[in-house]
Amino acid sequence: MLLAFDTATPAVTVALWDGERVVAERTTVDAMRHGELLAPGIDGVLRDAGVVRQDLTALAVGVGPGPFTGLRVGLVTARTLAAVLEIPVYGVCTLDVLAVDAVDARTVTGPFHVATDARRKEVYWASYDADGRRLEGPDVVKPATVATDGPVVGRGAVLYPDAFPDGRGPENPSAAVLARVVAQERAELVDPEPMYLRRPDAAAPHKPKPVS
Repeated sequence: MLLAFDTATPAVTVALWDGERVVAERTTVDAMRHGELLAPGIDGVLRDAGVVRQDLTALAVGVGPGPFTGLRVGLVTARTLAAVLEIPVYGVCTLDVLAVDAVDARTVTGPFHVATDARRKEVYWASYDADGRRLEGPDVVKPATVATDGPVVGRGAVLYPDAFPDGRGPENPSAAVLARVVAQERAELVDPEPMYLRRPDAAAPHKPKPVS
């Protein structure tokens, strides 16, 4: 049993994979309540499938990029559960999950980009080939810097239609797709460490001026 969840976007999404298919999934979109929604989402998915935590054999978690607070909720939960249950945890770039979902749903049929909300009028961005393999990125940029008339998957296209007029679904990642990505090794599997990408707000102090 593989439990998958992602909190790198406004969507708190949880799914359970039984080795062949997704048997339960819950998703709530609320950018301000990741910490309140994840644990009930996990408990609900397990209850829906009629299993307990001790039945889990592995975890999958989205590693972002994403805002610090929401992303931290998912990663801390994944590492804690993995340690308690003594099972492995696999991380996947959240943009890769969106890319695989778009390819499988055939909302894209050629090269495309994925853009999600990075706040501060920026997006998390990456480019992909027609099969959903990442070619460039991820990075955090101003929409105008990577503006394109080509297809763009994710919430970035919804927020910045002037830069990304050809928006495609999905808007948010799905834990069901994350589970499939890990089970079928459809994207690079990484350690469950946060992919923030955000440039630091604080600047290093300047060298003090000599006293004359």
